[in-house]
Amino acid sequence: MISVQDVSKHYLEQVIFDNISFNLNPHERTALVGRNGHGKTTLFRMLTGQEQCNKGVIAVPKNYRIGYLSQHINFTKPTVLEEGCCTLPSDQEGDDWRVKSVLSGLGFLEDDFDRNPSEFSGGYQIRLNLAKVLVSDPNLLLLDEPTNFLDIVSIRWLTGFLNSWKNEIVIISHDRGFTDSVATHTLGIHRHKIVKIKGTTQEYYDRILKSEEIHEKQRLNEDKKRKQAESFINSFRAKASHASLVQSRVKALEKQEVQKKLEKISTLSFSFNSAPFPAKSIMEAQDLTFSYNYNGNDSPLIDHINFNVESNDKICIIGKNGKGKTTLLKLLAGMLSPSEGKVRNHPQTKIGYYEQANTATLNDQLTIEEEIASTVSGIERGRVRSICGAMMFSGDNALKKIKILSGGEKCRTLLGKLLVLPTNILLLDEPTHHLDMQSCEAMMDAIDNFSGAVLMVTHNEHILHRVANKLIVFHHDKIFFFHGTYSQFLEQIGWDDQDSIKPKKKPPKQENTKDLNKKEKRKVRAEFNARRSKILAPIEKKIKEIEKDIENAERQLQIDTDALIKASHKQDGAAITRLSKSSKQIQNHIDTLYKDLEDTSEKYDQEKLEFEEEAQQKAIT
Repeated sequence: MISVQDVSKHYLEQVIFDNISFNLNPHERTALVGRNGHGKTTLFRMLTGQEQCNKGVIAVPKNYRIGYLSQHINFTKPTVLEEGCCTLPSDQEGDDWRVKSVLSGLGFLEDDFDRNPSEFSGGYQIRLNLAKVLVSDPNLLLLDEPTNFLDIVSIRWLTGFLNSWKNEIVIISHDRGFTDSVATHTLGIHRHKIVKIKGTTQEYYDRILKSEEIHEKQRLNEDKKRKQAESFINSFRAKASHASLVQSRVKALEKQEVQKKLEKISTLSFSFNSAPFPAKSIMEAQDLTFSYNYNGNDSPLIDHINFNVESNDKICIIGKNGKGKTTLLKLLAGMLSPSEGKVRNHPQTKIGYYEQANTATLNDQLTIEEEIASTVSGIERGRVRSICGAMMFSGDNALKKIKILSGGEKCRTLLGKLLVLPTNILLLDEPTHHLDMQSCEAMMDAIDNFSGAVLMVTHNEHILHRVANKLIVFHHDKIFFFHGTYSQFLEQIGWDDQDSIKPKKKPPKQENTKDLNKKEKRKVRAEFNARRSKILAPIEKKIKEIEKDIENAERQLQIDTDALIKASHKQDGAAITRLSKSSKQIQNHIDTLYKDLEDTSEKYDQEKLEFEEEAQQKAIT
């Protein structure tokens, strides 16, 4: 267990953490969330000892090993496999099968194992770093954006791997679906403080929102009381008959703590500039084919695909890395010419194209404001300033030179340029890559509200479930158009690793009943059913009890919430305090119940699956 007690951290006048305390307990898998620039990576560096706190204590047990995913590349071995093996614990040296398993899960092919790490792209080199951390078997895994360079299949594999991890994990990720499928707890950085809950990121943000709503109601109530007291004091200060009353109110005001209005936190909030479109079909791919003639290999990356894009389609392009997703977007955008076939656009089609790699097209000598203004001739400065603000470049921040911006800030500048353009079809290549969770949600809201068509490359399953009404799928060296949602794709086709999302225990080998006579079969079946009922029935009963407890608790929470609203309207401070405390206690209880329900349901599903596998193995019908 790591204990963080009364820790503060600042850089000159910039406060990062103000007197924070929390514990990382055994076997907890924790999602670390917060807006970009609010200290998530700084906290990781403090936990690993790379940075020191200005105040407080971070206590790490003796011989407690921390595995930290670094973006720094430093390979010393001649092959991928040897590099992966170099972090194996001493008692596991020679277990290269573990390394091969992890490398394969992260997208390396068997032929890659004997290649030099320097031959791979930066993304695959980061994957190798991740593999080295995973096989090192530390007490605590610190993973900073581990899915950034992973495709959807590798993310699904990593989800299964981490769910089977027995020690502690802390994950920073903008991918809410990924973190919520792995984490048991959420550790949130907000207003220089840290709050830890047992539950999902959504439960954490709901709690923060409710807390700030209550704070504002209490602040307004206290402010009203203060003004009333000040009015009384000013009205009766000169009257001797009211001197004692005036004095008592003066003393009460001196003791009363003034609650400050919460500072507004800057966030990404925007909408795309929709251009009108009169027809149903906006774009069509006809026998679209493309190949790169690398080393004399003419095998097509995209092979005679046909599809039609309707004016309100939200199409996501999915599949493993290196299969042609970005290439397809470039063909549709007209940045590449097809080897065969064509892309037909309606005469009024207006394309907006976003690719994070395009940051190189930005002019380093211009300011953010100047770069965005250069997108469209004659655009008003007020409009440009408004877009800068939406991209979180308010005030003087809009005057920063492009050359000093971080990678994430350059990507936001590209998004700002896209907002200027009137478009009716958006081609987006991983637009959420450098965004925090709040900004990802803002992006999805903007896509939802965009009246035109969207084709988007993404590996984020949360986005896929929320946005996509159709898919273009790169799978098994083929490309095809899927008329349906991502959930329907998983149900009807799915990925090869479908069963790896939640690793299952291998059932014990069972004796087959095929050779038994009828009487013996009946006996085996009866014993099996009795054992099955003995195991599953109590779990089913517990699930029903938890569900009933949740229903009762949520009913009471609604009663308290209604009462709290009434108390706020009446400016009843005592009732607000009492009901706020009660609501918090009930919500904590509900959070615990939901976690119990999740754990119990998972146990039930696991036990049921094992019985089903046993029945199949023993041919019990």
